[in-house]
Amino acid sequence: MISVTFAPSNHDKTSVFQIINPLKILLKMKFLKLVFTSFFGLCLFFLLAAVFLAISASFSSSDGIKVKNNSILHLKLEAPIVDRSIDNPLANFNPVTMESIAQIGLYQTLNSIQAAKTDDKIKGIFIEPATFIEAGMATVEELRDALIDFKESGKFIYSYAEVYSHKSYYLSSVADSVFLFPEGMVEFTGLRSQIAFIKGTLEKLDIEPQIIRHGKFKSAIEPLILEKMSAANKEQTMTYVQDLWDQMLREISQSRGISVENLQGMADNLSNREASDALENKLVDKLIYKDELIAHFKTLLDVPEDEKIASICLSKYSAKVNKKEKSDADKVAMIFAYGGIESGKGDHETIGSESVSKMIRDAREDQEVKAIVLRVNSGGGSALASDVIWREMALAKKEKPVVVSMGDVAASGGYYIACESNEILASENSITGSIGVFGVIPNMQKFYNNKLGMTFDGVKTGNYADIYDLTKPLSESERMIIQEGVVKIYKDFIGKVAEGRSMSVAQVDSIGEGRVWSGEDAKQIGLIDEFGGMKKAIKRAAELANLEDYAVAEYPKEKDPFQIIIEQLTGQEVKERFLKSSLGKHYSVFKQIQTLEKLKGVQARLPYQINVE
Repeated sequence: MISVTFAPSNHDKTSVFQIINPLKILLKMKFLKLVFTSFFGLCLFFLLAAVFLAISASFSSSDGIKVKNNSILHLKLEAPIVDRSIDNPLANFNPVTMESIAQIGLYQTLNSIQAAKTDDKIKGIFIEPATFIEAGMATVEELRDALIDFKESGKFIYSYAEVYSHKSYYLSSVADSVFLFPEGMVEFTGLRSQIAFIKGTLEKLDIEPQIIRHGKFKSAIEPLILEKMSAANKEQTMTYVQDLWDQMLREISQSRGISVENLQGMADNLSNREASDALENKLVDKLIYKDELIAHFKTLLDVPEDEKIASICLSKYSAKVNKKEKSDADKVAMIFAYGGIESGKGDHETIGSESVSKMIRDAREDQEVKAIVLRVNSGGGSALASDVIWREMALAKKEKPVVVSMGDVAASGGYYIACESNEILASENSITGSIGVFGVIPNMQKFYNNKLGMTFDGVKTGNYADIYDLTKPLSESERMIIQEGVVKIYKDFIGKVAEGRSMSVAQVDSIGEGRVWSGEDAKQIGLIDEFGGMKKAIKRAAELANLEDYAVAEYPKEKDPFQIIIEQLTGQEVKERFLKSSLGKHYSVFKQIQTLEKLKGVQARLPYQINVE
């Protein structure tokens, strides 16, 4: 840290102007202070009012939520879909607009769809997806599979949107009828994956990224040293993106009765530019305005024109269905691990080695817990932190069945913490593998010298006391020492995967070296056991423990709503919410930069952030 102090000059002379001018400034400052205080007070009033309303909503009993007869379950997928929503009165609260959108938890949503299947008061499901669903492909696939299961009840599923993107259409294609706004469109162009390369940027800043890696596919560092994708990286990226696309085409083909060849032709020829094109190509069933859709629902449900349709939103129905009740039955522990892996406690967006390992340990030591499911949604992170969690997984596996459920991504360090389990379940669309490690030590010497005019000098009591100093280049011996460490971690990594998956080290090495795989390919090469989502993983864990009657215990255990409010009004989340509301879609870029700043030690991390749309 550099501290710069500005001190007044001894040559300054006092004048009448210098005395009067500050008085004017003070008067202005007093006025501004009054204005600022009033503004702050008004903001605080609105914030406290929002908190009060949130608390009131939070503590309103779920027993008070009534489902009317002849109701529709309304799935309006506007908010980001996370693995598990938290009972948080301020979840997704925007301090700028003073609005809040109910958080969507995949786990709770799956439970809701399952409950609606046998709920006599629910006559069907109405999907109204946002144009761009904020969720990974595996999450969307789990939702889609749940909707397919719901259809076995004979109840209807309808979908309506002004614009369908790939994900929203993929989800909605399972509906009995897919409706589209007459002036809308179905975006059906094929998937793509794009990477930003900053080699030129670093060169302009005179920053040299010193790379130490093992594995030809460990391409996390390519944006730092190349101007385009390497052949190996392009190969692996094209493979898993093609797998995702092929899976999407097959399932849409099955649901809509359109051949895969015709679907591919629509994408190649861009033949769905207008709503009428989508209708002609049978991607949708009818072009309809919202008022016409409401009239259609009234006819379907035999509702008089002057009455409203009975419907219940997902958040309310979920609160009723997912009501926490104490149970004396045996338990399956469901542990949620989401985000980058780092040492320490972590937070709601990271996997802290201390907190997650404690959850696994608590589940292992709890005599009522007979089996454990670890839900992993992570592209990896610290190799050291991953090893801490791996150890607890190994201990748990010795005492009770452990099943891993992979989400959108369970790769690199995310696979490290998953490999020591009895079985691994994933979606065909899950991204996994990336078994490899790397380290980056930037040489900032020229940046400081040429851009800031700064030089450094010092003393040391050991030859390698400054081995990780950013103000000098690595010597050959230093680079060799770090390379040996990276190779050691890689060998340890593939050894643990080999042991956990009952494979030879050579087999793991042949599919490792940092290569990324889709869930579909991962099953063929032995990285996962079966296809399936959270619900299937829980069922499988219960089977391995020979359980018939059991309850699901969720980890981390939910905090008291008042505690959550205090933490979010006084901690880092206040800053995060303002940044998220201000930066919008660019917030993800900010988070990536923030992640880079927190990197410590050797990393087992995905090549880059994967977002398919």
